[in-house]
Amino acid sequence: MTQIPEVTGFYEARSGSIQYVVADPGSGDCAIIDPVLDFDENSGATATHEADRILGFIAERGYRLQWILDTHPHADHLSAADYLRTRTGAPIGIGDRIGQIQALWNDFYNRPDFPTDGRQWDRLFADGETFALGTIPVRVLLSPGHTLASVTYVIGDAAFVHDTLFMPDSGTARADFPGGSASALWRSIQRILALPDDTRLFTGHDYQPGGRAPAWQSTVARQKAENIHIASVPDEAAFVALREARDRSLPMPRLILHALQVNMDAGRLPAPEANGRRYLRIPLDLLRSPWA
Repeated sequence: MTQIPEVTGFYEARSGSIQYVVADPGSGDCAIIDPVLDFDENSGATATHEADRILGFIAERGYRLQWILDTHPHADHLSAADYLRTRTGAPIGIGDRIGQIQALWNDFYNRPDFPTDGRQWDRLFADGETFALGTIPVRVLLSPGHTLASVTYVIGDAAFVHDTLFMPDSGTARADFPGGSASALWRSIQRILALPDDTRLFTGHDYQPGGRAPAWQSTVARQKAENIHIASVPDEAAFVALREARDRSLPMPRLILHALQVNMDAGRLPAPEANGRRYLRIPLDLLRSPWA
């Protein structure tokens, strides 16, 4: 019998992100998935309001935090994983392909001394690896396409797919970042949609198409029937054509160059320099120009 975790989503409006607390109702053990560190690019200010909100919820429920999990290094917000690890002592984890992204982006940021073996996390999960959240089994599925290192966490009857499938009225994630692949994304989606039809799917972003309220939960069956990028295409070639055409029309995320240098270091902010201030590095003329 498939076990059913309690899932609570926390919507972060600035980036349209959903952060999750997933709990085993029997043991009270829980995990945080894809936490957000507050960052304002206009002022350069950082804060921990979102992460502290989640910690407050966990304390209120009496849960015990066992894991802090990232599905991938995000391009649109800074991760609060390191902050939460420092506050709680809970281990942080990510997929074991993270080193490929570190090596790729480290070259862009020209940081030759930066480690690119994933050592910044406490646990690197291989495809198919299993562990437990209390009494509930967790299985890790490699889900590349949006990034080289994206993973899905299948926790009981719930799968956390982040930037792979959005809500059915929003389609699928873009695949045009360095290391991305629309073909790989299609294959990852098919693997997720091979889960039982009643599997609950929890996405990591929602941009409220048509002005509707934020939403983040669907099912495998609903995605098969209604997803605007899946239900309407007959095969991989058609999906790739649709996805690549869509990606060419999208601007780059406004925080991609800010976020990747922090998130491939597990959410650690840059060390203070001699004057006590921290600095981000922004490579110029790296990504596709909006004037192209």
